[in-house]
Amino acid sequence: MENNQITENLKAHFLRLYQMAICDDDFSALELKMLYRCAEERGIPSKNLDEILLNPINLKSLVPQTIEEKIDYLYDLTVMIWADGIVSPNEYVAMQKYVLMFGFLEENVTAIVDYLIEAVRVGKNKSEILYELKN
Repeated sequence: MENNQITENLKAHFLRLYQMAICDDDFSALELKMLYRCAEERGIPSKNLDEILLNPINLKSLVPQTIEEKIDYLYDLTVMIWADGIVSPNEYVAMQKYVLMFGFLEENVTAIVDYLIEAVRVGKNKSEILYELKN
C-alpha cells in the first residue's frame, strides 16, 4: 500500500494505537510487535508505519463514523492494552476516553470497555464482538 493510499482515519488509528501502547509507561516489545502486526494485516509496510508515527496528524477531528469501524478500531486498541496480559489504570482510562470520543453514550462507556477487555482476554475476534454488540 502506498503512503498516499493510507487514509487520514487509518493514520489516526495507528497514532492512537501508539499512544495506547505508551500510556502505561511500559512500552513493551509485545506492544511494538502488535503495532506492526496490525499495520501488516492492513497492508501497510513497516516503513510507512514508521513515517506515520514520525509525522503525527491531528487525531481529534478524525473519528471513525460507522459502528463497524468504531468497533474495529476499539478492538485493536483493546488488543494493544492486553498485549502484555495486564491492563494498567492509565490504559483503562485511555480506553474509556476513546470509547467516549468515538461517540458512545457516557453511561455505557465503562460497560463497553469492560466487555471489550473480557472479549479480547477470552480470544473473541472482531466479527464475534460486532455480532454480539449488534444483537
